[in-house]
Amino acid sequence: MKQRNLLPRQTPAEMVDRSGGAEYVELGERSSPKLVKYQKVSVIPLVFLIFYEVSGGPFGIEDSVKAAGPLLSLLGFLLVPFVWSVPEALITAELGTMFPENGGYVVWVSSALGPYWGFQQGWMKWLSGVIDNALYPVLFLDYLKLDIPELEGGLPRTITVLALTIVLTYMSYRGLTIVGWVAIFLGVFSLVPFIFMGFVAIPRLNPSRWLLMDLDHVNWSLFLNTLFWNLNYWDSISTLAGEVENPSKTLPKSLFYALLLVIFGYFFPLLVGTGAVPLDRELWTDGYFSDIAKMLGGVWLLTWVQAAAALSNMGMFLAEMSSDSFQLEGMAIRGMLPELFAKRSRYGTPLVGILLSASGVILLSWMSFQEIVAAENFLYCFGMIMEFIAFVKLRIDYPAESRPYKIPVGTIGSIIMCIPPTLMILVVLAFASFKVMVISMVAVIIGLVLEPCLRYSERKRWFKYSIIADNREYYPAYQ
Repeated sequence: MKQRNLLPRQTPAEMVDRSGGAEYVELGERSSPKLVKYQKVSVIPLVFLIFYEVSGGPFGIEDSVKAAGPLLSLLGFLLVPFVWSVPEALITAELGTMFPENGGYVVWVSSALGPYWGFQQGWMKWLSGVIDNALYPVLFLDYLKLDIPELEGGLPRTITVLALTIVLTYMSYRGLTIVGWVAIFLGVFSLVPFIFMGFVAIPRLNPSRWLLMDLDHVNWSLFLNTLFWNLNYWDSISTLAGEVENPSKTLPKSLFYALLLVIFGYFFPLLVGTGAVPLDRELWTDGYFSDIAKMLGGVWLLTWVQAAAALSNMGMFLAEMSSDSFQLEGMAIRGMLPELFAKRSRYGTPLVGILLSASGVILLSWMSFQEIVAAENFLYCFGMIMEFIAFVKLRIDYPAESRPYKIPVGTIGSIIMCIPPTLMILVVLAFASFKVMVISMVAVIIGLVLEPCLRYSERKRWFKYSIIADNREYYPAYQ
């Protein structure tokens, strides 16, 4: 067994000089001193930040009915969370409290496999996050174009996407406290109209519609990508762990409440929509919940659902932007990226990370909804495989290491727990189109080359990097 003190116990400030009497602290005991002056995120805002990292409401699940029909869609959003979402949330709770600092999964993989693979994890997850964020302006306009046809394409759509991205980027710049409380308001506003829809739909519900299924006409690629996209990203909140108040208790509790909220937010609207309206699978595309709202409640409910959809996409954009930018800050603190990525604005936000992430969103906003989802899922799958490997390896190599929250299974149980989501990953990868595979593999290759280039720039002193005292102290894999 390796010595326990090999895992990272130092704050970034303490890593600069081991000979200067730096104080070693237990994992989770405290956050970086440079974060103390900024207000921390508590349970309720964190629940809604996770909700928006993962879901944001039922907007975007309509394609599942188009692809597979009501029964498979209902079963998918009821059962797949136990195969995918629960294991991912549990691993996030354990490793997020074991390493309560910004950077999240980058730190996990670095500690288990070394900094090179930690960088690859950060590259693929950041890129998939930026691709994911490019969806939300698209979805925002897909709901509004029903009333404003000019937003369907051309210059008006381009200008609107650009303006929306700038406004939301500014809100991200203003700080996590604002983002967290905005997420609460947006979350409540986005879910309440579907509760009203459920009440007005009661006289029109026909339970036999829930059982409709045609296995000969199932678009498995679209169905699985829609399920996977709507149920992943539980680990994204780990990149904000350094901003969380008392993460050892707050993070697991918030993940549990968010899991319940996400499942309800998908299953209930799907139950209402498929049960109250005669099935026409071709109509089930982005924005169809607005049409259902009009059929069931009239123009007032249509307007509410459209407004909820638009604001929900704003919430998802803000949550994802926060996660992506703080991830880059965490990587910069560990010397993986130039130090300028670690510099914070007057509001405590990583300015360079926000600007870089926003630029990526604008560049990718021309892609279609289905293309964005497929490309994002492909990259995300690679990152999740490395997370599962890191989780199991840390359990094997450091069984006695402090884990404020520990999944109540042993090493064998940890391996077994990772098998079902890994199988789901392989299925999603198998159904990817050739175009998506090529684009994603090019992105992976760029990451493999980019890390040595950054190390070369460090040796040549082209950029300033944070100083990590000794890789062997920070990354156990170097032992």
